[in-house]
Amino acid sequence: MVIVTGSVTAKEEHVDEVERLSLEHVRRSRIEPGCLLHSVHRDVEDRHRFVFLEHWSDRRALLTHFGVPASREFVEAVTALAGEDPVLAIYTAEPMDL
Repeated sequence: MVIVTGSVTAKEEHVDEVERLSLEHVRRSRIEPGCLLHSVHRDVEDRHRFVFLEHWSDRRALLTHFGVPASREFVEAVTALAGEDPVLAIYTAEPMDL
């Protein structure tokens, strides 16, 4: 499994638009092949910051997601509305028996 974490901090005047775009993006992404989880959350300590959590079945599914025009358009749009550069981290993970 591939896990992606990310965040974007919206400028004050763009918080509502970033929220709208983020919800649209995660809802669209959830129906892509290989998407196991795609969510957006509001940081309770900074209302301008949106945090993303994604789980993908494999690297190929994630790369396909990155290649979807709507995904690229989302990144471009929220970057233009952000007060600082968005953050993205990608990890591979294996289930662990307890």
